[in-house]
Amino acid sequence: MKMYILIKHDVPDKLVFVITAHASLACYLRFETNENMKTWINGIFKKVVCIVYEAEFERFKNDENLVVLTESALGDREVCLAFCPRKEFSTKFKFLKMWTPQNNS
Repeated sequence: MKMYILIKHDVPDKLVFVITAHASLACYLRFETNENMKTWINGIFKKVVCIVYEAEFERFKNDENLVVLTESALGDREVCLAFCPRKEFSTKFKFLKMWTPQNNS
């Protein structure tokens, strides 16, 4: 059981930690009555943070049970997607690249 958090590739590193923290909380609050969320929050709540480009971001927005986050420091643009935890995610999630710092301040 894990939560996927997708962050846009051009978000400055210094904002990623705060955005992803907000994403996990926003996702929990949106889906706190969901059975998968209840199981996740009462167990080992794994999170996977991945980097995506604009086209991928738009495709993943069509998935179900997600929260879209915006960032005021970046002109209120959409920067992150957080998905309600599940036991199994579709194959497309398996091909995402894990986020790593880019030193892009």
